[in-house]
Amino acid sequence: MNASLRPVVLASASERRRELMALLGLPFEVWPVQIDETARPGEAAAHLAARLSATKAAAVRQQLVHAGLAESYSLVIGADTVVALQDQIFGKPRDAAEATAMLRQLRGRMHTVHSAVAIVEAASGRAVIHINTSRVWMRAYSDAEIAAYVASGDPLDKAGAYAIQHAGFRPVERLEGCFSSVVGLPLATLARGLAHFGIQLDLAGEVASVCRAWTGHACCLNGHQSSSGGR
Repeated sequence: MNASLRPVVLASASERRRELMALLGLPFEVWPVQIDETARPGEAAAHLAARLSATKAAAVRQQLVHAGLAESYSLVIGADTVVALQDQIFGKPRDAAEATAMLRQLRGRMHTVHSAVAIVEAASGRAVIHINTSRVWMRAYSDAEIAAYVASGDPLDKAGAYAIQHAGFRPVERLEGCFSSVVGLPLATLARGLAHFGIQLDLAGEVASVCRAWTGHACCLNGHQSSSGGR
């Protein structure tokens, strides 16, 4: 990796995304941005994730341009994760009651998780968007387990009201796809997007290795279908 590379900007307030981004070894800064995440009427889950990730990246890029800082950074990265049960979109729950309702609906069923990554060149505005879609099967957790998990406060800032990596709740029975995507930032997808801008990372080697070390599961680059004890 090029140590002289100008920093990239992660347009996210998510601690989980910051942790995952740090695994790639690239210099980066965090610029949180607040946007309206409401789905449009009839909007598909994957389209919503793509639109929100692009909106985040574009908003931060505009901040850089207005501040005269666009030349100081290489890229702006926006990411968004959307959970969908058939045609129903689950965003972040507004309160404990909504979190409880979401977890009850997801219980014992398969749903999809769409994580989009938008990358914008800070100086030029040139952009690409990549989307990762994973299938997730939830275990048959009890109402008492839901109540304890919701009381912890963990579900309230997460799409679908759960964290796949939560060691106490362990909501996921099986995953087909990318573990880091369900957490919120698909590393292999991000690395492929960075390649469009000349940042070449060792996907099968280094990226897969750091992903596995952080998640505890084989990287999706190896075609692994994981059973998970816990997003």
